[in-house]
Amino acid sequence: MLKFVVVLALVACAIAVPAVDRVDPRIDINGDWRVVGGSNAPAGAHPFIVSVRSAGGAHFCGGSILNSVNILTAAHCIIGRSTANTGVLAGTNTLNSGGQTRGSSRLILHGSYNPSTLANDIAVIRLSSGLAMGGNTAQVSLNTANTGAVASILIGWGRTCTNCGIPNALQQLATNTITHAQCQSSWGGSVTTLQICAFIRSGAGACNGDSGGPLVQTSNRAQLGVVSFGRAGGCAIGWPDVYARVSSYINWITSAVNS
Repeated sequence: MLKFVVVLALVACAIAVPAVDRVDPRIDINGDWRVVGGSNAPAGAHPFIVSVRSAGGAHFCGGSILNSVNILTAAHCIIGRSTANTGVLAGTNTLNSGGQTRGSSRLILHGSYNPSTLANDIAVIRLSSGLAMGGNTAQVSLNTANTGAVASILIGWGRTCTNCGIPNALQQLATNTITHAQCQSSWGGSVTTLQICAFIRSGAGACNGDSGGPLVQTSNRAQLGVVSFGRAGGCAIGWPDVYARVSSYINWITSAVNS
């Protein structure tokens, strides 16, 4: 679900895949698709990634494994949804095969999430039963430092261009986080220090269906951000993508997991 935000007006519309209760026919099983500008992820390279999906199996957002029963995602992915229609697929790089599916028993949104500004765009999905950990299913490490500009990797099943279908194969994109000052030069005051931005070049970035998924630091594989929003008008059009900064929410995440 990445959200597109209109500059200055901050009118958001969903950049997630519409959550329909069936397998999305736009999934291209055989095509060489990718996160905009990215490439197919090697099998097992990102064992903490999950597909957040409807009861009918339609992917609409990403997430990352905190532990066997808790998934980190974006608040805008699950606001207004029910546990009956929210589950995950873990332990596979392909949306149509393999892995473990689980339903949810609780959806925990940040108490100060603002759907108009997308402030505090972070949430936890509590699973109805635990994932079998090991092999291609593992918990993510969380970044706790106030990290600036570093090499990073965006991971997800988001659209490969503004109007393209959802890829069947998990995608990855080598990118870079940028400083807060650099991000504000594009976004102004709509981006705060509770967020982190990434940009590598026009034609590469997040798109619909990547929302809620992880941005990890290349050097240590710790999760830096949760995909939140991009600029209205299309995916990867030359503006930084904005993420909830994980290090800003460590205490909230711990509280949510333990609640």
